[in-house]
Amino acid sequence: MPVQIPDDTDFTSFKEQCENHEGWTARYNKGSVTVWCRDEECKTIQKLKMRIVCKDVTAETLYDVLHDTSYRKKWDSNMIDTHDIGRLTVNADVGYYSWKCPSPLKNRDFVTMRSWLPLGNDYLIINYSVKHPQYPPKKDYVRAVSLLTGYLIQSNGENSSTLYYLTQVDPKGSLPKWVVNRASQFVAPKAMKKIYKACQKYPEWKRKHNPNLKPWIYPEQNTLPCINVSDLVLQRADSLENIDESRLTEEKQAQHHSDDEET
Repeated sequence: MPVQIPDDTDFTSFKEQCENHEGWTARYNKGSVTVWCRDEECKTIQKLKMRIVCKDVTAETLYDVLHDTSYRKKWDSNMIDTHDIGRLTVNADVGYYSWKCPSPLKNRDFVTMRSWLPLGNDYLIINYSVKHPQYPPKKDYVRAVSLLTGYLIQSNGENSSTLYYLTQVDPKGSLPKWVVNRASQFVAPKAMKKIYKACQKYPEWKRKHNPNLKPWIYPEQNTLPCINVSDLVLQRADSLENIDESRLTEEKQAQHHSDDEET
């Protein structure tokens, strides 16, 4: 299937999904963080939505942190590797991301097309999986599929913002129930809090690391090679191998890690 770069209608639809909680079940609600789950008809699809209120972080800083791949290596401890592959337009590119799954599951990776848009006082970043001819599935990873994943950043005033993260993913495998439960109860809240802390430290870090380099705002700074959208194909989940991990049990080390995440 051909790849289409998102337009204003797609961004508006994504924003509505973030703000509309009908059909969603709250699985976690403590402090400034809320996590919702949605049971899809297809049991292989994992759909989560998260929100955190950042009382001392501007929407602009949140937007920068979520774009800045150099800084992500400083705070995203689940990440194995991430890098930009090439640009499609002034507000769309293709990238690679791999992350550690809780043991004993196999690690996952993605190749996604990402697009971003400032919309009034909001900022939006969305992505979905694509096939790139130079990035086939790797031997040691399970190639997962992002059906729709993204961020909605809303300004709450001069120095406050709200971040929504919505993800609809096919992890390409039958996951055990403990993985799904841990994702909503521990992993998701911890990830949102990590982003918040990363945002608090970002202005000082950025002052020392190419402070004027922000190609997501200034496209003339983008030095990525150009990619033709016709070279990409939509990544269909049914074209990838399924891994049955439903019988795997949580290792003690992973359980202890869960306890740490709860505190």
